[in-house]
Amino acid sequence: MFKPKRVLIEKDALNYPLGERLYKQFQNMDIELIILETTRTKGIPGTTKIEKYGHGKNTLVVGVKKSLTFQTCKPSAHYQLPLVTGCMGQCEYCYLNTQLGDKPYTRMYVNIDEILGKAKKYINERNGEITIFEGAATSDPLPVEPYTHALNKAIEFFAKEEQGRFRFVTKFTNVEDIINAKHNGHTTVRFSINTDKVIKRYEHRTPNARSRIEAAYKVLEADYPIGFIIAPVFIYDRWKNEYRMLIKDLNNKLAVDKHKNISFEIISHRYTTKAKNRITEIFPETTLPMTDEERTFKYGQFGYGKYVYNKEQLLEMKDFFNEQLGSYFSHSEIKYII
Repeated sequence: MFKPKRVLIEKDALNYPLGERLYKQFQNMDIELIILETTRTKGIPGTTKIEKYGHGKNTLVVGVKKSLTFQTCKPSAHYQLPLVTGCMGQCEYCYLNTQLGDKPYTRMYVNIDEILGKAKKYINERNGEITIFEGAATSDPLPVEPYTHALNKAIEFFAKEEQGRFRFVTKFTNVEDIINAKHNGHTTVRFSINTDKVIKRYEHRTPNARSRIEAAYKVLEADYPIGFIIAPVFIYDRWKNEYRMLIKDLNNKLAVDKHKNISFEIISHRYTTKAKNRITEIFPETTLPMTDEERTFKYGQFGYGKYVYNKEQLLEMKDFFNEQLGSYFSHSEIKYII
């Protein structure tokens, strides 16, 4: 659960029952509380890039989602479901470092019913085809779930939609907040996992791998379809041994008879020049492997260039994960290894 140091509430949010409830709740907490007259965010301190980042990561904004035009989310889903923006975690490599400005606060929305109503329209427009919505395209929504119960609402909304499906990914573990939701198998909960070395070195303010695996076990026992995103995969000394142990730990914890409900997505580490510059401003002591000469430059599907591992390294990575997942999770689905 995210416990911010300050909360900014848009004045219009107080016109919604959830906004009014949150205002009263935060009044009784020992935090700075600011009412915003407009949607323009004010009151987050900081002068240097590092200070702004730190204060932003400790700020929660309560607002109204004005635009109900959903962004597309290819290839994993048809649309984003904008319940939350931002994340309390401080992962050094996170692409949101270049997307959310100098003060990357977390914003949650109080007009959840309106957002879900728009999702219903998108489902109807597709004339009976399955429509998939991603709830974590620009956020990790689980840490603020105790405040909004937005995931619960979305899960139970999609449970009733024959042609609607919902999915989100998290690094956090407060899954008790969604365990009892009636999901009807229409929501897939995915967990982003990595080796202990990667988590400790780069994924600040997030739970360790074992805690995430234990949370995944609880979700699987509640009969949710689940998935694991192993990302970003780094090549370093003994990387194969450590990723092998990660997969083995997963296998030891999760019920074998439920492996058919598990999917995997494997994503190798990559970065853009913009991201590299931003990361080194915020984390000047970072040890992220971002030496351009050691990578291959490649244009992505969105038109910008990124630095990836070379062809031979990527092939070695694909062979490794195909072999390991094929051995321990032969009844599961590998969606992609990139």
